[in-house]
Amino acid sequence: MQYGICLLSVIPGRKEASNTSEMVTQLLFGEHYTVLELTEGWVKIKGAYDNYECWINIKQHTRITEATFEQIQKQSKVYSKELVQVITNKQSQTSFPLSIGATLPFLKDKSINFESYSFAFDGQTTLANQKKSAQDIISTAYLLINAPYLWGGKNPFGIDCSGFTQLVYKLNGYKLPRDASQQVELGDPLSFVEEAEAGDLAFFDNEEGNIVHVGILLNNEQIIHASGSVRIDRFDHYGIFSSDTKKYSHTLRVIKKIL
Repeated sequence: MQYGICLLSVIPGRKEASNTSEMVTQLLFGEHYTVLELTEGWVKIKGAYDNYECWINIKQHTRITEATFEQIQKQSKVYSKELVQVITNKQSQTSFPLSIGATLPFLKDKSINFESYSFAFDGQTTLANQKKSAQDIISTAYLLINAPYLWGGKNPFGIDCSGFTQLVYKLNGYKLPRDASQQVELGDPLSFVEEAEAGDLAFFDNEEGNIVHVGILLNNEQIIHASGSVRIDRFDHYGIFSSDTKKYSHTLRVIKKIL
């Protein structure tokens, strides 16, 4: 078994082993993974955070030992909580940007050191094991307002609906799966929209009954979600009412209480 870690700002995870294949997710700096398959030029991986499988270009694959992988697994995770912050490679004396939600393994005294790698980081952080309040979740969601929609994205420069909810909850101590169809399996369903509170997740389906969208409720009348961009829209028992089109854009399936 081989293991790896993302040591770039972001790595696209693709559905198939091709640069032209659709991007289904992203790895942010510090996210580690198990290697499932190796081909010429491509690596199929399973992310340790959410067990999501995808292909990454072998040029962006950084191998780590099983011992390092296990150490990271056992650690309490530390995340960058600033929209964008700079990290410096101490060996090359080069710097590059990290997005909010990047993982900072082995961080101690503003340094990350493991195997032959050494980085300096002087930004604000948050701990994965600190479960925060609904208001904290809303505050984090607001940081991402106007982030453009990007299928498979999960950072401020491009994010999809489930990447948005996963990232916001991650920064507040709650682990969600990657896709909306997986996230809907968590939590307790509410019987009425009037019962909804800030931080609840609302899920929406298509004509075939498949869950295709998710957002975070600000209250029982407003939702923040990634649709074109991260935005706030009106919400009721029918679904999401777009202020742009003056029509319902998404049909409500269920509201889940996660907190």
